[in-house]
Amino acid sequence: MIRNESEYKEALKRIDEEKKLIKSQRTKLKEKKLKDSALELAMEPILTFHQQLIEEVESYEKLKRGQIGEFYNLDGLGRTLIALRIAKGITQKDLAKKLNVHETQISRDERNEYRGASIEKVNSVLNALKVEVVTKLRTLEAG
Repeated sequence: MIRNESEYKEALKRIDEEKKLIKSQRTKLKEKKLKDSALELAMEPILTFHQQLIEEVESYEKLKRGQIGEFYNLDGLGRTLIALRIAKGITQKDLAKKLNVHETQISRDERNEYRGASIEKVNSVLNALKVEVVTKLRTLEAG
């Protein structure tokens, strides 16, 4: 998951570099006169990684536009906190200032997706981001 602008810019740079590498690799494999099926099989790992990076960039761009998904039973809460920060255009440094902690603490919390964070910490982050969580409980049918 891309968490900040520097990671985003680095990902864009890597995508451009990978495009050149993919083209070069494909040319080299064609020169070896591989069958199309063998060529595609050989290219699959780099193409899969490249596609995954593109999807991460697209996901970050959606967050920057404020498109945040739902989460259930607090699964994904950490990723949602990160997404909210990005969507609101707040840097890790800005959030650290609002919480009166060092920027490295925010970086560490986000890298771990707030795993094990206390309710108080999550609430502090939500307050700093000026976000309110509204919950709705449903009873699941026994079965």
